[in-house]
Amino acid sequence: MRRALSWTVVVLTALVLQSTLFSQVTLAGVKPELVYLVTVVLAFLEGPASGAVAGFAGGMAQDFLLNQPKGITALTLTLVGYAVGTIRQYIVTPSPLLPVVLVGGATVVGVMFYGVVAFLLGVAVGTSFLIKVALLAGVYNAVLTPILFPVLRRVAESSRARKVFRW
Repeated sequence: MRRALSWTVVVLTALVLQSTLFSQVTLAGVKPELVYLVTVVLAFLEGPASGAVAGFAGGMAQDFLLNQPKGITALTLTLVGYAVGTIRQYIVTPSPLLPVVLVGGATVVGVMFYGVVAFLLGVAVGTSFLIKVALLAGVYNAVLTPILFPVLRRVAESSRARKVFRW
């Protein structure tokens, strides 16, 4: 229960920061995708099931809060969280740059997937604009990862059940 509550607070905080503070701080007109960042880091730390659940919950919350087409972000983040969590199992020697590369790459792929699904559902999306937004959002999230990853890792470690040894 404590774990679910901790990650719910983290996802909602990321969503609030993304829609308030970071909507004003842009990189060439593009804001970071903090919910993508949190989903990828959670999937990297906890695995595919946790990444998919966090992605779905964060995506639905983002769709409703930001008045976007319902379900596209949830689908995208669910798939991104599951994919990153699955990839994590095959990483033998993690490096300090791995979370940065994973977050940046997964954000680019996720934003591109979102654009393709939106296009298929009839939402007008410019190809060059989509590529620009995907790349810049990936760079922005990659830059924020070294700052936020230690905080998110600490939340993950503190929310895990502690084993109590009794004699």
